[in-house]
Amino acid sequence: MTSQRRHEVTDEEWERLRKYFPERQPGQLGRPRNDDRQMLNGIVWIIRTGAPWRDLPERYGAWSSVYTRFAQWQETGLFQMILAELGMEADLQDMSLDSTFAPVHQHGTGAKKGR
Repeated sequence: MTSQRRHEVTDEEWERLRKYFPERQPGQLGRPRNDDRQMLNGIVWIIRTGAPWRDLPERYGAWSSVYTRFAQWQETGLFQMILAELGMEADLQDMSLDSTFAPVHQHGTGAKKGR
């Protein structure tokens, strides 16, 4: 069991997602890819914190590598499959709404009416 950080996929979630990430085959040429779970955790950290890519903590690897993996997964549709798999049991715990997303007309702001 790995140590769980706040903005990372759980061991149970990773077990459900593992099928989307094939293991490296013996004798496969080329440099080994960065760990898929580490990359996914970096992407999740960005999504949940709303931070810019360049502020990604070093424990997830180079921000540019994590971003490149995200772009690849987005292009191939893999990221949509991951979201669908994780969304099956979503409890909306990380969902929030504040006034930056719901602009209000000037008359609906609670200002004193009239002069």
